[in-house]
Amino acid sequence: MPYLTRQLADHALAIDADNLSVEVKEVTLVCVLDLLAAAIAGAGSPAPSAAIATSELLYGSGRAPAWFTGQTCSLLSALLHNALCASALDLDDGNRAARGHPGASVIPTVLTLASIMPQIGATDILSAIIAGYDVGVRIAAAQNSDAIATRQTGRWASFASAAAIGRLLRIESSHLAEALAIAGVVAPNQRANGSSGYSRVTGNLVKEGIAFSAQTGLQAVFLARVGFTGPVDLLDHVEFYDRDRILDRLGSRFEISDTYFKPYACCRYIHPALDACLALRRDHGFTPGDIDRIEVATFPFALRLANSCDPENLTALQYSLPYCLAVLVLHGDDALAPVTPGLLHQTALSALAAKVELIDDPEAEARFPAQTCSRVTIHLKSGMRLVSDMIGARGDPAWPLDREALVSKFRAVSGKRFQQVDQDSIIRSVDRLGEGNACDLLQILEGRKSGMSCVDRHANQIR
Repeated sequence: MPYLTRQLADHALAIDADNLSVEVKEVTLVCVLDLLAAAIAGAGSPAPSAAIATSELLYGSGRAPAWFTGQTCSLLSALLHNALCASALDLDDGNRAARGHPGASVIPTVLTLASIMPQIGATDILSAIIAGYDVGVRIAAAQNSDAIATRQTGRWASFASAAAIGRLLRIESSHLAEALAIAGVVAPNQRANGSSGYSRVTGNLVKEGIAFSAQTGLQAVFLARVGFTGPVDLLDHVEFYDRDRILDRLGSRFEISDTYFKPYACCRYIHPALDACLALRRDHGFTPGDIDRIEVATFPFALRLANSCDPENLTALQYSLPYCLAVLVLHGDDALAPVTPGLLHQTALSALAAKVELIDDPEAEARFPAQTCSRVTIHLKSGMRLVSDMIGARGDPAWPLDREALVSKFRAVSGKRFQQVDQDSIIRSVDRLGEGNACDLLQILEGRKSGMSCVDRHANQIR
């Protein structure tokens, strides 16, 4: 029986977006659009700015585009910057089975490399994205939590990035198997960071290590192509990975179909409480001044967030349920898409956040991780109690954000950077990617209005 790395390599290389269902192709396109919204929001924030500031010193120069900066740099530096843009504000997509964020690793990896290899066509770009999501999510969902203690995306995103690049370049299956092995070994293990890590200082820019894993996956592919090897049996040990979950309906069901999208720029664990509060405000019309205190009944992992009532930076804000809830109540849900520095150190927000009590709820715990659920009870000064249902998060496949909603999100998020005509151009470029033309999107990401001639869906591919 072949190693799982080889089976996944064969699977990734066989994916052809033109032969998949319309539904799979459509969700892939909205994943691209949603990723661009997240990256636009994150551009210029501290993490990608640091990557650009150290780019030439650490990696030298190059012609890969650092998105939305007008600059070019080396491939690895550009990928670090672009993936940091995508993951900076927690607006990027996710997957419940993986308990993490495939898009912020996979899509910047594919589009950054494609920008410097214009022979690559739209079909291979879409196929590579689908392959990256499928391999990465399958491995993430198969992790044995008793043996692999952290659930952070950086732990498995390198597999996703490697699979995507292997498919994009159509490398040999044996090389891709080695690349998956290399990527899986050297990816950041994230034991300290995030909601499942042991550190409580979650307001840092490493976050889940997504951008670093994207770099790792890319390096692994190029190293494997010239003979570098890894432990190709690393997935074939039942104490670490569930083989059946990795292979479940391989080739007939694609994990990208279960992508969730985020209306708020904060940890997904916070979203159900925000949606529950929003529903109560819609139904009862209370004002901030009416509130005596707020109870949030939720699952234990949400209680493990830092949950500061006075977060010191935007990253810490993204991991504070009480503070995000206060932002929603005082400033509305638009203030969370995306979050901005002006939300920090507001006395009124901190005072309301201090009125939020978090409660470990058995029902919410039982539904996790398949669902992230919360119940919100608002105690009014009048003595009235407003109680929501136990609800999941908007944007999950069970409560989806359709394309129209995601286009609205894109416009809201990008409105401070782009005029409507430019927004229309970006949206149209993603549509054209689905029609077989990658040129428009790549030129936009390169910061060019015109340039290389477009490549049709049947263009010759780099091997």
